[in-house]
Amino acid sequence: MRQAFGLAILLLVSSARLACSAETSLPEFRDEASTWHDDYLTGLRAAREAKQLYLIWFADEKDEAANEKFAASVLQSADVLPLLAEMTLAKVSTAATIEKDDKQIKLLEHATLKEMLGGPGLAMIDFRDEEHKYHACFVSIYPFRRGAITVPKLKVLCELPAGTLTQRTLMFAVRTHPAKPASAWSPHSEYLAREAEKHSRHQASINLQGHHNWEARFHQINAGLGVGGAKEVCAESWPGQSLLDAAIECVDSWSQSSGHWAAVSTRHAYFGYDMKRGTNGVWYATGIFGGR
Repeated sequence: MRQAFGLAILLLVSSARLACSAETSLPEFRDEASTWHDDYLTGLRAAREAKQLYLIWFADEKDEAANEKFAASVLQSADVLPLLAEMTLAKVSTAATIEKDDKQIKLLEHATLKEMLGGPGLAMIDFRDEEHKYHACFVSIYPFRRGAITVPKLKVLCELPAGTLTQRTLMFAVRTHPAKPASAWSPHSEYLAREAEKHSRHQASINLQGHHNWEARFHQINAGLGVGGAKEVCAESWPGQSLLDAAIECVDSWSQSSGHWAAVSTRHAYFGYDMKRGTNGVWYATGIFGGR
């Protein structure tokens, strides 16, 4: 996983340089409360030095009106500005390229940015804690395919507990569901997140959704967490869905089951979420909760 999401370090240690042609350069964007870098690598180095989240806005250089609207209505919102002030920020073009080995490589075509779907949107890299496996990795990706992110959703994205890209995407989908289920607002447990990761990976490895070996895992999870009452929910996406669409689909699936939705809707002592994709193109999601 670290290798798969390690574009940040790959570009940092290489001799690559971000380049935009005159035809694809973006109009200057200034925010009185925040400093936005206009170069990906410059921002990357600044975020690493500051040990902060690095938020990259991939802006469509062909739609200046949409960019200006998003900047004014979302990025300069009073609810968002204090959160952005704690991050390193960059605005780069969707056509931005890096020069490596005498070749121009489009940034959005790199494998670690596949979930951006080749278009405008937001991405986050986490430089806050070197001890975590997701340090210097992409931990949030939000493509604007269905329209730019709203202020409430960006606020949620900025305030998510630390975690991997798949964990934070599923937490985001739970927190932004219209019914406002409470589980993802409970105290986050790295232990339960690891357990959810393991079970999601198991489901993906056999391409089969289910509470496999739950009886044994139930007792092990209770003992490891130190509280009783462990519960688990599982779901699967449609084949071929993007990560964000799959996460939303899995939460919608839980909402159709009274038993699953009762667990997802309840505030627990602790929670953890994760999801993994099988070789069949299906994402398998797991939520595990402990205590009351």
